[in-house]
Amino acid sequence: MSSTDKITILFIADVVGQAGCETLVKHLPELRKSFATDFVIANGENANNNGRGITQKIAKRFFEAGVDVITGGNHTWENRNNPELFEAEDRVIRPANYPDGNIGTGSYVATLKDNATKIAVLNLQGRTFLYPILCPFRFSDEAIAQLKVQTDIIFVDFHAEATAEKIALGWYLDGKVSAVVGTHTHVQTADERILPNGTAYITDAGMTGAHHSVIGTKIENALYRFIYQTPCKFEISSDDPRLSGVVVEINKTTGKAESIKRIHIT
Repeated sequence: MSSTDKITILFIADVVGQAGCETLVKHLPELRKSFATDFVIANGENANNNGRGITQKIAKRFFEAGVDVITGGNHTWENRNNPELFEAEDRVIRPANYPDGNIGTGSYVATLKDNATKIAVLNLQGRTFLYPILCPFRFSDEAIAQLKVQTDIIFVDFHAEATAEKIALGWYLDGKVSAVVGTHTHVQTADERILPNGTAYITDAGMTGAHHSVIGTKIENALYRFIYQTPCKFEISSDDPRLSGVVVEINKTTGKAESIKRIHIT
């Protein structure tokens, strides 16, 4: 397949705190160049300095660095400035399967520089060990049908806690979308593959932030909470920052994935 027949999407895993933001800004320009990337998606639901939500200022830094769309998750809702953020920028999306009436939107359709190829990004959230929101399986049927009117290239960020729920959605959407990439647990899994009907899949793309930590928080905070089982303020670590994610190649004509590759940069 020639380069003109495919698009290359870079997905940057959950960006956590200032260390994660600085790491993204540092590495993204070179990553776009080295992978000949056509489109970049980053999960920013932990990008704020306290690890909860994302601000307009941070979103602007992401876009200036080369990110095309920012996805979210359960911590998206913990930023009190969300209304202003979503009103100002439709390239910042949140899980689509929250009840009607919530601010923001759960998908975004972009047109590439060739002015012909369109890419849809759909953000979904799981329910196991998280909020009892709308079923991501049944909700995805209608959401994908609507996006298919515009493009067959659909990239899904599935923000979920349980690995089984992520794997199940991957199988459920196999052949319906181009990629299903799991986020939220901040630990990169080694199960990337192309499913039988052409959907690229990985259970979790990992974390962009301080890896000398407990999924982004300072080790001493996490240990205190586990040992004493009493409240402890979590602080975001800045030690040993790394960038994790995946690169997915997709056939422009069919919308089927051709390859998926894990990346982990120190």
